[in-house]
Order: sequence, then C-alpha cells, then structure tokens
Amino acid sequence: MASAVQTIHLRMPFNLGAVNCFLIKGKNGFVLIDTGTSNNQGKVEKALSDAGCHPGGLKLILLTHGDFDHAGNAAYLRKVYQTSIAMHAADSGMVEWGNMFASRKKANGFIGFLATLIFGFGRAKRFKPDLLVDEDFDLYAYGVEAQIIHIPGHSGGSIGILNPEGELICGDLFENVKTPALHSIIDDLKKANASIEKLMEYKIKNVLPGHGDAFKWEEFINTWER
Repeated sequence: MASAVQTIHLRMPFNLGAVNCFLIKGKNGFVLIDTGTSNNQGKVEKALSDAGCHPGGLKLILLTHGDFDHAGNAAYLRKVYQTSIAMHAADSGMVEWGNMFASRKKANGFIGFLATLIFGFGRAKRFKPDLLVDEDFDLYAYGVEAQIIHIPGHSGGSIGILNPEGELICGDLFENVKTPALHSIIDDLKKANASIEKLMEYKIKNVLPGHGDAFKWEEFINTWER
C-alpha cells in the first residue's frame, strides 16, 4: 500500500523565505522528514495533530541533512513524541556541535551567525542523532515503503527519500522558488552533478524540495546544463 505524503509548509523568521517538511503516513504510524526552524514549533505540532499523529505515533524523524532550517525542531519533537532521530553520519556534526560546515568544504561565517543567533539553533536545540542511516537503511521497518538515496552536493550527508510512486523528497539538492533548479547554495558542484546523474538511474516522477513547490523531474532534467 502506498504511503501518503503530506507537505508541511513553514515560514522562516524575518521574511527569509519558507521551508518544507514532509509527513508520511505508513501502516504503523508516521515518519516526519525534516522539522523546520525552531520558531515554527507550534505549527509543526499542530500539523502533526491535525494529521492524527500524536505522541507514540511518530515512529521516526528522518533528516535530509543537518542545516538548522531542517533540524531546528528535531530535539524538541523527539522528546515530546517519544521517537528517534535519524540522519546520515556525514552531517551529524552539524546538529551535534551547531557547526553548519562539518560536512562542507566552504565555510561561511554569515550562515553560522544565522544558525545560532537568528534561527535560534543554539546549544539547547542541538542533539546527537539516535540512528545514522545510509542507503541500506530499512524504512519499511517504520511502516513506510520508501528508499534512501545518498545525494551529496548541498552538504556531504544530504539524502533523498524516494517512494514507489516516484516522489523524491530531495532536501536541498534542488529548490523551486522561482523555477526548478539546483539549490542556490551548493557546496560541491561536482558532487551535486554526480548526484543528479545518480538520480537519473531511478524512476522519479515528481520532486518535493525543501524550498518551493513540487515539480516534475522531467521539467528539471530538460533544462539541466551538465
């Protein structure tokens, strides 16, 4: 049976755009993909409650990568919903130490400033993930029929989640703020392009990005310049 995907659309503080989280209803409960910024704590809880997801029913929090706008509520939700947090090992330093460059080649002090002071990803929001995942991680054990694909480029530990219907939750490898494109912040373009080549081996129909609206995979591929 297909696992239904619900998009949770959240505004970031200071009119700095929006971020998407994704709630997947499986056969035994729910899996939450990404958690938004900490200023949206109440909105995330309401979205979960409205979907019928209550403490005990959230089987897993799975992070596409470690950036503060995707991991900002993870520690809080883990405590409230009595669940576990999973992510790729390469990005674990981002959430454990608040170092947004733990898996990146390029350091950017402004992003570090945003993470800690503007978005509130200080010590209280940091955490150690319970599970470190890669492509062999079994999501079916959590009631969700989907697979994990390692897609570095935005960060070293970025992952995508692909379901049998061909819907790819891609984190920040892509965005669709104005038009489907690579994310505006790419740390390693060579790895990002390799990730796209890798994704072409899968049967993808639609892409659900961390920022912007869903788009058809062909729409991006037809305009992609290698």
